[in-house]
Amino acid sequence: MKIIIADDHAVVRSGFMHILNFQRDMEVVATAADGLEAYDLVAKHKPDVLLMDLSMPPGESGLIATGKINEDFPDTKIVILTMYDDEEYLFHVLKNGASGYVLKNSPDEELFAAIRTVYDGGTYIQPSMATSLVREFVKKDGEQVETDPFKILSKREIEVLPLVAKGYGNKEIAEKLYISVKTVEAHKAKLMEKLNLKSKPELVEYALKKKFLNF
Repeated sequence: MKIIIADDHAVVRSGFMHILNFQRDMEVVATAADGLEAYDLVAKHKPDVLLMDLSMPPGESGLIATGKINEDFPDTKIVILTMYDDEEYLFHVLKNGASGYVLKNSPDEELFAAIRTVYDGGTYIQPSMATSLVREFVKKDGEQVETDPFKILSKREIEVLPLVAKGYGNKEIAEKLYISVKTVEAHKAKLMEKLNLKSKPELVEYALKKKFLNF
C-alpha cells in the first residue's frame, strides 16, 4: 500500500513514517505539512491511503483538503489522524469524505488496522468514538429525534463555513476552494438560510460552538 502522511509537525511525520515503513505491506511515499501540499502529492503519487491531520496552521486545514481530495481522487482513502476525541470533528470529516478516524495516542496496531480496513474498502472509526456515532444514527424504539440543521449542510457549505467565520473574503475563499466568487456567495447565502443565521457575528458564534475555528 502506498501511503502519504499529512501533518504540520515534522517529528510526527517522521515518527509515523518510521513505524509504517516497518510493515511489510506499507510504504510511505511522501509527507506533507498542510492540506494544499497533501493535495499536490496525492495528485503526483496517487497513493492508496492518505493519513491526514485536521489542524495544520498556517496552511490549509485537513477538513478542506479532505473534501477536495475525496472529490478529485476518490480512489485514495483518507484516514484522519488527530488528537481531537470529539464527535463533532468525527461528523465533520466523515461528511467530507474521510473513511477512517484514529486518535494519535492510539496503539500502533490500531493505526495499522485502520489503514488496512479503508484500503479494503471499509470504514474505520476509533472504537472509543464508535458508540457516539451509532447513537447519532440509531433511534431508540423508532422514535424521531430532533434534527440539527448542521446535518443538512452540503460538503461544500461545510468547507465555506469556517473560512467565512475566520474573516476570509469571497475572493480568498474562491481561490482556496477553486470555485468562482459567485459560487462562494451562493454557498454563504444557502448555509446562512439553512442555519437560520442573520449576521456574521451569529455565524462566528455558531462556528465556535461547532468547533469549526480549529480547522
